[in-house]
Amino acid sequence: RERFAKDYALFNLGLMAVPVDLPGFAFRRARLAVARLVRTLGECARKSKARMRAGGEPECLVDYWMQETLREIDEAAAAGQAPPAHTDDEEFGVFLFDFLFAAQDASTSSLCWAVSALDSHPDVLARVRAEVAAVWSPESGKPITAEKIQGMKYTQAVAREVVRYRPPATLVPHVAGEPFQLTEWYTVPKGAIVFPSVYESSFQGFTSPEAFDPERFFSEARREDVSCKRNFLAFGAGAHQCVGQRYALNHLVLFLALFVSVAEFRRDRTAGCDEPVYMPTIVPRDGCAVYMNQRCDTIPSF
Repeated sequence: RERFAKDYALFNLGLMAVPVDLPGFAFRRARLAVARLVRTLGECARKSKARMRAGGEPECLVDYWMQETLREIDEAAAAGQAPPAHTDDEEFGVFLFDFLFAAQDASTSSLCWAVSALDSHPDVLARVRAEVAAVWSPESGKPITAEKIQGMKYTQAVAREVVRYRPPATLVPHVAGEPFQLTEWYTVPKGAIVFPSVYESSFQGFTSPEAFDPERFFSEARREDVSCKRNFLAFGAGAHQCVGQRYALNHLVLFLALFVSVAEFRRDRTAGCDEPVYMPTIVPRDGCAVYMNQRCDTIPSF
């Protein structure tokens, strides 16, 4: 666990470093750390798979995943085929590493900025609370279903604006697989490392881009999700668009609905507390410290 924590810290530092793959540079240390992390996670998958094969009870999401994987392996064997490539332990190490980074760091960043934005915009907070209260109550004892989330149109707009206003991953390096004409006068050569700025793109084309304004994604008259689609790059675009986009937005909507319903909160505002710092996803400088009190009679337990 100590080695894992150190390697993950090296990986984070490497993400913010100049990509020079030579001994002594942060990028090289990060690349080697990622290899160790993937091997460790692959070993976790192997042990989980063995425990599930022996009839053990699932204790985490990986165990449930391995149960399904064993079914695929057995079906392939019964058909006289080799196990599917994606069932290899090392492949699982890669998958788990992707999930660990994409589903934790990026989502945590958005949750922090969402709380900060709601505190800064009481009118937005009031509208979200009213919309959620119209379809769900903490005292109901029932979970917020997918159908209810789909009905929270304004809360969905708030979630999208959080991601536009403070995209978690501000730079997403790519390697050009082939020559790419970027402008009339410049073509990116094959093999070049390109650093597109997701952050800058999120402030281009939109109306009053420096303002936190969920109406840009809620108003039928504005529909900036359509008119500025090419600038909304927080989840990437094309073949490299994030496969977790829908999950991430639904997760954020669900958090907003629960948080505003069960908690009264006040941001612990200090000078410069909302200045972005890189961890490597961006977060408020103070970590988004808040004071909270219970708002509902009973905290829902699902």
